[in-house]
Amino acid sequence: MSDRTDTVEGPGDAGTRGPSRGEPDHRLETEFEYAHERRARDIADSIRVESGEMPDERSGATVGREGCVVSVTIGAADLVALRAGANTWIRLVGVAEDVAAVCDERLERG
Repeated sequence: MSDRTDTVEGPGDAGTRGPSRGEPDHRLETEFEYAHERRARDIADSIRVESGEMPDERSGATVGREGCVVSVTIGAADLVALRAGANTWIRLVGVAEDVAAVCDERLERG
C-alpha cells in the first residue's frame, strides 16, 4: 500500500514560480531510501515540519514519502537559491537521520 504525503512551502509547489506563475525556473528532486518504512516515515515527518518555517520568496520545497523512500523536491527562481535550498534540505535529512540513530541506540541499551 502506497503512503504518500506532501507538504508545500512558499508561494507554489516547490518554490517560487517565474513571471508566468508556472513551474519554478530551477528544480532539484532528491530521494532518500531507507531499509524500513517506519524509518522513512520518521524522517519525512521530522523534516516536513520545517517546510512551513522557512519563508523565502526565491525557493521552496515539497516533502513526500512513498513506502521506504523520502523525496524532497526543491524549486527555486535562480541557481544560487537552488544551491542554498539543496544544502539546507540535505542537512535537515542528515540531522533527522542522526537523531533517529541516537534514539535507536538508546532504545537498544534500554
